[in-house]
Amino acid sequence: MSDEDRLAIDRPVVAVAPASGASLEAPGEGVPGADPDAAPAGRDTHPLPSFRIDPHIHTLASDGISDVEAILVAAVAAGLDAIAITDHERIDAALAAREIAEGRGLPVEVIVGEEISTRGGHLLGLWMQRRIRPWHSLRRSVAMIHEQGGVAIVAHPLPPYPLCASERSIRRLMDEGDPIYHPDALEGFNPTTARMRWSRRVPALAEELGIAAVAGSDAHAAHNVGTTATLITGRSAEDLRTALADRDTAWDGRAYTWQEQFHMFGQQQRKNAAAVRDEIRGRLRRDGTGRDLGYPGGRERPVHFDRAAAGLPGKPRS
Repeated sequence: MSDEDRLAIDRPVVAVAPASGASLEAPGEGVPGADPDAAPAGRDTHPLPSFRIDPHIHTLASDGISDVEAILVAAVAAGLDAIAITDHERIDAALAAREIAEGRGLPVEVIVGEEISTRGGHLLGLWMQRRIRPWHSLRRSVAMIHEQGGVAIVAHPLPPYPLCASERSIRRLMDEGDPIYHPDALEGFNPTTARMRWSRRVPALAEELGIAAVAGSDAHAAHNVGTTATLITGRSAEDLRTALADRDTAWDGRAYTWQEQFHMFGQQQRKNAAAVRDEIRGRLRRDGTGRDLGYPGGRERPVHFDRAAAGLPGKPRS
């Protein structure tokens, strides 16, 4: 992250213009020559949604390649009103990002999230109070999110891969008599799977099941934050809960090209190699360091969020 960007994030921002090129109309619908890789239209009962959320973002703490400060800089630059950091099997970077955003008065809300690996596919949990360990059933994981007041979103469903929930498993959840097992939304558009024919059926499935559909960037690098976003009417991230209950969501964005995804895979492998090197080096030297988790204090062992290093005064949020 450049010194210029670090200075920018320290500087309070009063207002941010909408993201350049972002459309508030349904992408690709009724537009001659529309981009075939643009996100299909979500439900749009409000023609001018006023709140943009990217609910699916990864950092260095899991399989992303950008630290939380770079993510926050990108979110502000993209004109997002809120983001959810959803690292795999952990919430520490999301908690740190929320502290930084609130402590510096940034014009973007941070939702603490997690992408949970279940035996039935990946599941996003938003407004997490504590992490959920992987490899429970999809059914149990949805309930565990709800038990802590969170929102459960089935991530990139339908492609026939172990990390993607099947249509059959989603229907079984929705057939449960107890709503604690019902997911709150399906990820109707994910740029990493959007080119797959199975993914194109998700919005229709959500409509049939009477469940909300959302979209997120699934960003693993700061420059992809906000390239896809969910659009709702509201004034705060909490309004997403109402929008999901009312099935009143829309989205915009585009699919990642295969070249972009292969390039990202290469960057992730280089990052993983550096992480292994740093972990081994720290243990051999016994200097209390390890791989970089992407936030102040994230290289120290034991890991902790260093508020002083982040330039934040006072005690952490309870």
